[in-house]
Amino acid sequence: MEEKAIKKLYYSIAEVSKITALKPYVLRYWETEFSELRPAKNRAGNRIYKKNDIRIILLIKKLLYQQKYTIEGAKQRLVKLKEAQNTKTQMSLSKLKSDEVIDEIRIELQEILRLLK
Repeated sequence: MEEKAIKKLYYSIAEVSKITALKPYVLRYWETEFSELRPAKNRAGNRIYKKNDIRIILLIKKLLYQQKYTIEGAKQRLVKLKEAQNTKTQMSLSKLKSDEVIDEIRIELQEILRLLK
């Protein structure tokens, strides 16, 4: 069931309910509890879920139903997962920047070597 039906750009709450096997009122309640879950709304005011929203819902469902977290515990776990992801991204960016600096130094040293010859 995990992400098997995620193929469209936007989904209605009824479609997300079928994909995740959760009632629409549960999805609406989770929106009030989890700041990570904020689906956009169309002009008519209907919720439109994206793939990432569905992934978050499936993660919350796993935390609550399979791993038996409380809502507060699941919130804390989501924050930790988000921080870990941010740290991982920052480390990747830092590595890219350090590689760029090394490349610039290498080019400058090659230029100095050329001038000395």
